[in-house]
Amino acid sequence: MKPSNTYQLGRFKLSLLLLLLVFLSVAAYGLFQLSRSTEFQLFGKLVDQVDTKQKVVALTFDDGPTTLGTKPTLEILKQHDVKGTFFLNGQGVMARPKIVKQLIEDGHELGNHSYSHARMIFMSYTKVADEVERTTRAIRQLGYQAEIHFRPPYGKKLWMLPYYLNKNKITTIMWDVAPEHFSKVKDSPEVISQRTLNSVKPGSIILLHPKYGDGATLEALPEIIMQLKNRGYRFVTVSELLSISAKSAAKT
Repeated sequence: MKPSNTYQLGRFKLSLLLLLLVFLSVAAYGLFQLSRSTEFQLFGKLVDQVDTKQKVVALTFDDGPTTLGTKPTLEILKQHDVKGTFFLNGQGVMARPKIVKQLIEDGHELGNHSYSHARMIFMSYTKVADEVERTTRAIRQLGYQAEIHFRPPYGKKLWMLPYYLNKNKITTIMWDVAPEHFSKVKDSPEVISQRTLNSVKPGSIILLHPKYGDGATLEALPEIIMQLKNRGYRFVTVSELLSISAKSAAKT
């Protein structure tokens, strides 16, 4: 007995639905991976490390500024004569201008890490512009004159944020060394230090979060600096790292 036309049509619709669900699942997974990629974005310039034979690395610090995290970080960097790049939130800049001025006076580089530190994956163009431009204005009002690069909150970006950054010729700065693992079990200073030392290579951009002053990252920082110096590394800002990369490319 042959299946009825209604039965065949039902099976066909079910097959189409299953194929659609598979397609949507694959597409969603692909978009998720794209949104969190540290090496690629759909528009504009993204840098996660630079290709160089020179033993140079950039220390970068996200979030804040905060009294508990940024101030002791500044003291450590001053003790070891190291310049870093601080990606700041606009809210923190507005709340703690004295710390930002100290960052500028000490010769550190400042970057834009959005105003509110919200995920910027599905934001409108207008909202993206507001998040970036409010932070840049806050930093400029405190006297910072150098170029300001951008780092997405949580490292997340998809369409509109890269489109806006590309349109405004702003470079996205990511990282290739992220030694802090945010889980239920807190990392020890030794673990953070060792992960860093195991991953660093010439041209690396190191990501650290000393914002909350919980101790582990701050305690690891001097060891990271001393061990890398012992290996012959020199610490530079992100802009200096990009300049080294550009000079190397010009010679080839």
